[in-house]
Amino acid sequence: MKSLLIASALLIAQPAYAQLAPHNEAGVTFGHVHLTVADPKVHHQMWVEQFGGVVSTKGTFTIVKLPNMMIAFRAAKPTGGTETTALNHFGLKVPNMANAIAKWKAAGYEVQREFKGSEGFPNAFLIGPDGLRFELQEDTTLKVPAVAYHLHFQVPEPAKLRDWYVDTYGLKASKQGNFEVAEAPGMRLLFAPSKEAPTTGTRGTTVDHIGFEIRNLAEFLKKLEAKGIKLETAYREVPAIGLNISYLYDPLNVYIEMTEGYTGY
Repeated sequence: MKSLLIASALLIAQPAYAQLAPHNEAGVTFGHVHLTVADPKVHHQMWVEQFGGVVSTKGTFTIVKLPNMMIAFRAAKPTGGTETTALNHFGLKVPNMANAIAKWKAAGYEVQREFKGSEGFPNAFLIGPDGLRFELQEDTTLKVPAVAYHLHFQVPEPAKLRDWYVDTYGLKASKQGNFEVAEAPGMRLLFAPSKEAPTTGTRGTTVDHIGFEIRNLAEFLKKLEAKGIKLETAYREVPAIGLNISYLYDPLNVYIEMTEGYTGY
C-alpha cells in the first residue's frame, strides 16, 4: 500500500517525469529492461522508494517507469545473474551518490563496490532483491532521483557487436575510452573488450531481456527480415496490455523485445 501511495503521488506531481526519449530517424527509442524476480511487488516498492519510480498498470501488466526507461517484471526465480552473459549489467545516474548509497544501505540492501568510474565520477555497484546487480553513477546536474544511463556489454569483439546494434536499430556509433559505443535515444550501449566469451544467454537471468520501443513495429520488422535477421517471435498484438511485440536474439544471445505501445503507459 505504501509503495502504491508513493507511486500515485509521483504520477500526479510529475506527469512528464518518466517519459521515453523521442524516437530516432529509424523510429527507435530505448524502451525497457525486463527483470526476472521472485516477487514483483518487492521490486515495485524498491524502485519507487529508492529511485522515485512511477508504477503504471495496464490490465494484468505492471511496470515501473524511470526517465527514458521502463522496468518490467517476470515472476520467476532467476537462473542467475548476468555476469556470464554478453550483457554484464545496466546503469543509472543519480544526483548524489553518498545519499543514494546511504538510503540503499538503510533499506538493508548490499553495496558491492564503490569506485571512481572511467568518466571520473563516483560510481557504485548495488545488489538488490533476487541478486539483481546494477551500477550507479553520480551526475550532480540531475533534477530527478534517477535516470537511465547505460547498458554494459563485455564481449571478445566489442566493435562487431556494437555494429550489429547500430545497423539493426539505427543507433549512432562512437567511442568512449576503450569502449565502443552505440547511442540509442535514452540509453547508451557500452561495449567493453573481454578475454572470456559469454557462456549463457540472458533469458531467465535477473535481466531476462532488454527492449526497444519502435514506431510502426510491423513495418520495422519486415525491414529486419529483409536484411536476413531472424525473429524469435513474430509480430503480434496484445490489446489486453496495450502492446504490440516481437522478440529476437542478438548474435551473442542477449534476448531483445521490440514493442510498440510503451509510450502510452
